[in-house]
Amino acid sequence: MMALTREFKDTVMELCKDPEYRKGLLLEALESYLEGDIAVGNSMFRDYLNGTQAFKEVSEDMQMKESGLRRMLSPAGNGTCKNIFRLFKLCQEREGIHSPGELFSLSH
Repeated sequence: MMALTREFKDTVMELCKDPEYRKGLLLEALESYLEGDIAVGNSMFRDYLNGTQAFKEVSEDMQMKESGLRRMLSPAGNGTCKNIFRLFKLCQEREGIHSPGELFSLSH
């Protein structure tokens, strides 16, 4: 696995200050999973969690170790459907989105 450069991390952190960008990452993650592209879905969730510095908090909410969540979202990660949707729900709640329909309406 290739390490993220500081420049990339800083860029993601800066972009994640924008609520619309964060919501876009979540929407892209969900759409990627639904299209069968697990690696891209994992990448979008990793960017969201890294950019919002939420790995620790979300892993605690999911009652799993942070390292386990990071593994689940690695390029070769293959989380269970239950965990992926639980993760999505937690991130959605962090953004104040009450239903997935709200997220999809943001993209149109």
